[in-house]
Amino acid sequence: MSEQLTLSAETRERAGKGASRSLRRQGRVPAVVYGNNEDPLAIHLEEKALVKALSTGHFMNSVVMIDAGGGPARTLPKDVQFHPVTDRPLHVDFLRISEHAKVTVSVPIRFVDEDKSKGIKRGGVLNAVRHDLELVCDAAEIPEEVEISLAGMDIGDSLHISQVTLPKGTSSAITDRDFTIATIVSPSVYKVEAEDAAVAAEGVEEPGAAEVPLVGEEPAEEGGED
Repeated sequence: MSEQLTLSAETRERAGKGASRSLRRQGRVPAVVYGNNEDPLAIHLEEKALVKALSTGHFMNSVVMIDAGGGPARTLPKDVQFHPVTDRPLHVDFLRISEHAKVTVSVPIRFVDEDKSKGIKRGGVLNAVRHDLELVCDAAEIPEEVEISLAGMDIGDSLHISQVTLPKGTSSAITDRDFTIATIVSPSVYKVEAEDAAVAAEGVEEPGAAEVPLVGEEPAEEGGED
């Protein structure tokens, strides 16, 4: 089960882009807590504490207790906006949830038993179509990862969601199709696909200077109060 995180916060008295920029200069990150039939709560977090939580690698599928002085709020992170150049967090959206609410989260996949895959033993390559799964589960029982076995897979085989045993109490959020999670491809096919991807990348034009803010410059922000 994914661990529970706690972040201390303070309420924001002023909203708007100017106020948000001022907070960021002070090492704070504007955020909002919403949902659960309650009014939105504008807060700000310590940037260092937020970055530490983000570095866990499972921030987006963890329950985060937000302590803003009025009693802790149980939340689930829904969106984090980052600076396009410095990667500093600019704003976070948190969704209030009850202790046993049904939530949809993105859970990382960990492939195992590569040594038991016929195709990999023959020189095949694992082509991971998906690196995480959208799951519906109890907010108090969010899995940290989904372990998927490659045992018995040969070159040319595909692994679909219907073949995966999901953690107890969870189900796939995508129910309208039996989507592919991974395939085992021959080395030659993998090489051709990699070369095609490289050629396609070379054909993408670099953004103009006016499209990328200079280091230290605030990016344009679309809509919202921040």
